[in-house]
Amino acid sequence: MPCYDLGKRGEPMSETRLSFKEMCTRFDVTPRTLRYYEYIELLHPEKQGRSRFYGPREIARMTLILRGRKFGFQLEDIRQWLLIYEKEGSEAQMRAWVELADRQLSELAEQRRQIDEAMDELRGLRDETARALELG
Repeated sequence: MPCYDLGKRGEPMSETRLSFKEMCTRFDVTPRTLRYYEYIELLHPEKQGRSRFYGPREIARMTLILRGRKFGFQLEDIRQWLLIYEKEGSEAQMRAWVELADRQLSELAEQRRQIDEAMDELRGLRDETARALELG
């Protein structure tokens, strides 16, 4: 999640705007997911009547949200990281990102260790069973 220019609050970065349906399609998320991200205040679309529109800022935020999810970050960590950017700017955001990334890398390394251990054990049991079948 490198630093992206999310634009200053209220200032559009360009003229790009996506409807709710276009946003779901572009990011391959369900309407329920998109509504949830709005509910927990990760996204703040522009509302016109019953329609919602997502400008460049929200598109950039969605890109970061999904990248964070891909790396296994909790939504609350992502929300806090985005709030830091809003309140303190990109240097504070980058420092927070480094801390989050270090923590997540440690967690992923532990998960990898556990998976490798389980695979070794399963491989051993499979080999033992295959040998028993050959002898039997």
